[in-house]
Amino acid sequence: MVEPVELPSRLGILPFRNKVLLPGAIIRIRCTSSSSVKLVEQELWQREEKGLIGILPVRDDADASAIGPVLSQGAGSNPGDRSSRAQSGSSDSQRVDGKNHQEVIQWHSRGVAARALQLSRGVEKPSGKVTYTVVLEGLCRFSVQELSTRGTYYTAKISPSEMTKAEMEQVEQDPDFISLSRQFKATAMELISVLEQKQKTEGRTKVLLDTVPVHKLADIFVASFEMSFEEQLCMLDSVDLGVRLSKAMELVDRHLQSIRVAEKITQKVEGQLSKSQKEFLLRQQMRAIKEELGDDDDEDDFVALERKMQSAEMPANIWKHAQRELRSLKKMQPQQPGYNSLRVYLELLADLPWKKETEELELDLKAAKERLDSDHYGLVKVKQRIIEYLAVRKLKPDARGPVLCFVGPPGVGKTSLASSIAAALGRKFVRISLGGVKDEADIRGHRRTYIGSMPGRLIDGLKRVAVCNPVMLLDEIDKTGSDVRGDPASALLEVLDPEQNKKFSDHYLNVPFDLSNVVFVATANRMQLIPPPLLDRMEVIELPGYTPEEKLKIAMYHLIPRVLEQHGLSAEYLQIPEAMVKLLIQRYTREAGVRNLERNLASLARAAAVRVVERDRTVPLSKDVHQVSSPLLENRFSDGGEVDMEVIPIGADHEIPNPLRIASPLVVDEAMLEKVLGPPRFEDREAAERVITPGISVGLVWTAFGGEVQFVEATVMSGKGELHLTGQLGDVIKESAQIALTWVRARATDLKLAAACESNLLEGRDIHIHFPAGAVPKDGPSAGVTLVTALVSLFGRKRVRADTAMTGEMTLRGLVLPVGGIKDKILAAHRYGIKRVILPERNLKDLVEVPSGVLASLEIILAKRMEDVLEQAFEGGCPWRLHSKL
Repeated sequence: MVEPVELPSRLGILPFRNKVLLPGAIIRIRCTSSSSVKLVEQELWQREEKGLIGILPVRDDADASAIGPVLSQGAGSNPGDRSSRAQSGSSDSQRVDGKNHQEVIQWHSRGVAARALQLSRGVEKPSGKVTYTVVLEGLCRFSVQELSTRGTYYTAKISPSEMTKAEMEQVEQDPDFISLSRQFKATAMELISVLEQKQKTEGRTKVLLDTVPVHKLADIFVASFEMSFEEQLCMLDSVDLGVRLSKAMELVDRHLQSIRVAEKITQKVEGQLSKSQKEFLLRQQMRAIKEELGDDDDEDDFVALERKMQSAEMPANIWKHAQRELRSLKKMQPQQPGYNSLRVYLELLADLPWKKETEELELDLKAAKERLDSDHYGLVKVKQRIIEYLAVRKLKPDARGPVLCFVGPPGVGKTSLASSIAAALGRKFVRISLGGVKDEADIRGHRRTYIGSMPGRLIDGLKRVAVCNPVMLLDEIDKTGSDVRGDPASALLEVLDPEQNKKFSDHYLNVPFDLSNVVFVATANRMQLIPPPLLDRMEVIELPGYTPEEKLKIAMYHLIPRVLEQHGLSAEYLQIPEAMVKLLIQRYTREAGVRNLERNLASLARAAAVRVVERDRTVPLSKDVHQVSSPLLENRFSDGGEVDMEVIPIGADHEIPNPLRIASPLVVDEAMLEKVLGPPRFEDREAAERVITPGISVGLVWTAFGGEVQFVEATVMSGKGELHLTGQLGDVIKESAQIALTWVRARATDLKLAAACESNLLEGRDIHIHFPAGAVPKDGPSAGVTLVTALVSLFGRKRVRADTAMTGEMTLRGLVLPVGGIKDKILAAHRYGIKRVILPERNLKDLVEVPSGVLASLEIILAKRMEDVLEQAFEGGCPWRLHSKL
């Protein structure tokens, strides 16, 4: 142990916030602020083994009640010496941990002198900032007489607080102290024995009881326990040996009692586990004995099964059927074929919720609106339809509402809307995925005559939720198929028909089950793929894609908080400004939904998580100077994290973790976007760059993923007057191209595309029309006007306006017919940066569904004939309009 140390009259002071170092305790600290680095460098590094510093506790300003005497700042200083003494009005002296704001520092009047056991110095790249990592050992107590500053750190005039050798000898002869010390050693020995038995190790701690004086043992043992700051201060202020030993005795005894209580709880849990294992073993042995004796009577199991069936509250006719099957089961031997399948069947009958319902909450339309608004942004029409449905349920609880079918591109919130309906009704929610289902047995179940038969997905879902009135989501209902095993869509006709699902027949169940209390909700991407009879049983609600403005709101209020939570981050670690989210939407996502947007935000969160984890590193404990490379320098320590410490118990040999704190969050900028997500995938100038030569026009198409912008390219070459089409086109779009070419050839003279003497526009040349993105299948009639515009631009050698997109079907007489998907197409044009959109005049009614903000940013042009389209598609109007006879 440490020999008595002669203290100097003045020591450099290192403040410990809400922490106390007791004599004999060992801690490791890391100094990063300028004041603590200067203190360690001058008082320890330069003096080596002779260096001493004072550790003085500091209380937070928020803690009003103080234990023991407290020094106010500047106590004992000379008011005239403002250059070196700590003044209460100085901003520098108001910072203990480097905090910039003004606060009253609560210095404790008593501290502990400490020496360095290990000292290492590090230099952080690229700033060259010097840091020190020090392992300190507490030596003895001292009292502060005067507190002042020396440069950037504090110094104090001190006086020893420990008892003299004569006083210690007098106290040690006191009978009461002798009795107390014996009791303390006995309790400490018992604690050490319990710990060694628990850890199954033999340490060297028992030797301390015979070799270390009892007054030093008190500080050493207490330093190894977890206790409050006030209790630590009490131990520090206990200069009297009797008081110190009494306090230490109380803490050691309390720690011993907590260990005993924990052992009792552990033994009780282990006893319960042992009892369960014993019962399992006995049951297995009993079963083996019965098999050896040929006694296969499972009467107890049959009684339990019958009791379970009675509690299921089956209808009378089904109960009779179940009893008949149970009697058959009792007559069968377990080795017989069909025994296990019949047993499983009866257990299914007992598990099904024949009459068990979820008690609905009292419908509150205001609360339902708030729930829908908190879960989904926008979708006003969809939310209004859901509120109407809930209002009808409130007026007539037993009303059979329609089957809602949400149709829209991926990622627009169809599935989550169904979950919100269940939450608003207070019912359980079950999702059944129908994507790729081709077997009718997935809906109706397999007949029990087959090996491996099982009930259909509907019955299995009801068994899982254990209620007969859940909200059941039939997800991806448009992706069912049909083959030799049947047609699942036809099987769903009975499920979704309110007049038939009262007695739904599952092939495996073989008894009718009432589905009329189930609220069915379906989702689909394309309405055209749903069979008409099935579509007739559902009310279709279309969910279009989101506008960039809606995506921005969704990202700021929903996606970013969810992504940060999923990656263990918060706003203290990562911040994504609104301007960067806009840039992310414009350059990296042009989808109708928000799934790709969420994936890109998750990529940014993962990059930030790597930066946070890489900041955790350990500085080597050596005298050498190391060049430490750390990504921490991009976000440095806050000055408030000046000292990170942990008490090292005596005899422990382990690395003490040193978590680092972040001073400022990582803010995403444009450079980080390109570094993490790569170069921008989309450019605003794409349309202008592609429509640079005659023969190219911009069309609008509809896909299962929402609206898209489609370029059409046409070129002419020497040939035999043939038409070549490429781009993986369907039959309908090929016919549209033939119609467009026929119309242009018939009006070539009127449009001044050919001289009057030329009878054939294609004489001696071929036409090639290409739809880019050849790997994507394309079909539909809405490209007719786009094809005509591209051909007129090609033959007239004039470019189409790059800011104009169009859609519409045309006839041989030049009439522009209406098409579908207008809302999705306009949203796609808005996402793409298009300024003008040409639509069929008869599609004017569809503009009501387009958000007003999108319509305000676009110029909508309505066309009745093909000549109207050509007039608006070219800059300055169609130059051949004046000569046209049409």
